[in-house]
Amino acid sequence: MRIAIVSDIHGNQTAFEAVLADLRQTSPDLILHGGDLADGGASPAEIVDRIRDLGWQGVVGNTDEMLFKPESLTDFAKQSPKLQPLFAVVEEMAVATREALGEDRLTWLRDLPRTQIQGPMALVHASPDSLWRAPLPEASDAELESVYGPLGQPIAIYGHVHRSYVRSVSKMIVANTGSVSLSYDGDRRAAYLVLDESTPTIRRVKYDVDKEIKALSICGFPHADWVAKILESARPQMP
Repeated sequence: MRIAIVSDIHGNQTAFEAVLADLRQTSPDLILHGGDLADGGASPAEIVDRIRDLGWQGVVGNTDEMLFKPESLTDFAKQSPKLQPLFAVVEEMAVATREALGEDRLTWLRDLPRTQIQGPMALVHASPDSLWRAPLPEASDAELESVYGPLGQPIAIYGHVHRSYVRSVSKMIVANTGSVSLSYDGDRRAAYLVLDESTPTIRRVKYDVDKEIKALSICGFPHADWVAKILESARPQMP
């Protein structure tokens, strides 16, 4: 069985359509999403509607949670006082995205599970215990095994950190899908993961970044220029 996991779309419709075109070529048996669907892009409602129409199962992400549960961002921000200016910007963006989505879409996000199990694979957005914290690609084998071993599956897949990788850790495989939008690895292409039986591979898909930057410039959302800078550089940027 071939499973595709598409994560961290962040309202980027241009990248998402390119990934959909690539999925038609890879023809997986099942497609799952890894959360963080709407916030941070020019087309939050369009992405949620498209995924609902496609009938994809998936998991809830941290930015999904902060849309239907605003206090989750507040609670996380309290743990990093030095980053308060960043979190203030994120909250302003979330307010606008929340209004664009409306209650029906927010309810749908609220009902997403935290974990998906398909055969030997477990999918979470960040980690089993947190939607907000996850190991980076440089994490030690011991940390990866400690975080994802409790899932009880030989393959653990997550998103959240926007940097794709595949690692063999003790008796399990840990893989990150990367991000459809807002890559943080210097590669502007969209990323998603295909699991062919027990072998995960990362797919990179070129898309028209300039088109999406133009969409951000006219969408009217606060701090869209900050998101555009991340798309241009494929690196995290402070606002």
